[in-house]
Amino acid sequence: MNPTELPRVPLAYKNEAFLDSDDARPLRILSEYLQPLYAFQREKICGTVVFFGSARLNPDGTLGHYYDAARELARLVTQWSMELSSQVCHCVVCTGGGGGIMEAANRGATDAGGKSIGLNIGLPHEQRPNPYISPGLAFEFHYFFMRKLWFAHLARALVVFPGGFGTLDELMEILTLMQTEKIARRIPVVLYGSAYWNEVINFEALVGHGMIDRQDLTLFRFADDPATAMVQLQSRMAPATETETPAIAHSRTP
Repeated sequence: MNPTELPRVPLAYKNEAFLDSDDARPLRILSEYLQPLYAFQREKICGTVVFFGSARLNPDGTLGHYYDAARELARLVTQWSMELSSQVCHCVVCTGGGGGIMEAANRGATDAGGKSIGLNIGLPHEQRPNPYISPGLAFEFHYFFMRKLWFAHLARALVVFPGGFGTLDELMEILTLMQTEKIARRIPVVLYGSAYWNEVINFEALVGHGMIDRQDLTLFRFADDPATAMVQLQSRMAPATETETPAIAHSRTP
């Protein structure tokens, strides 16, 4: 056979069969770290205000007021961040990228004329990218733990609206990181909707049974309207000072 007629062997990083194999799993994990990092550096994003909440909430449902509140609060956060300084990196709204509260927060950032991030993940239902995520800042993750890393890595604050298993999972992870001081900086947590959260989680029972210290209850605060939540964020968030690179939260070893 003429050597010029032989099929070309694909480069390893263009070989889809290899990249989808078990052996290439470390490369896939690494790519879900490096691709977002590249985008955040390009867009000069130094930190995020993360919005969690149910994908099932919509403005026309029985809990529609939470959708409206998330949209308004995201608008206020974005407007405030854009007014701080043009010399530092932007601190932007970040969501899970889907519908419900996530859509409302991305939509609110769009209302203010700012950027926002959507960290999507492939799921059988309820998780489809909403149309309000900024171009170039919509990501699709395969690995839950890499998505979780990016929620925590850039977070300057966390606002948690009513939600189910996924929302509880993300909330407890951040509270645990704060409680154990595994993240070097403090991340303010606002639980939006005090009636909902006090019904769903009996925080006092956790203290009473000795499962947490009373001091742990200071890791979060409640808010029931966007203005109150905004004041809490403004008073507790560390100011952004970075001009070029993202302010990635570092782990702390006791």
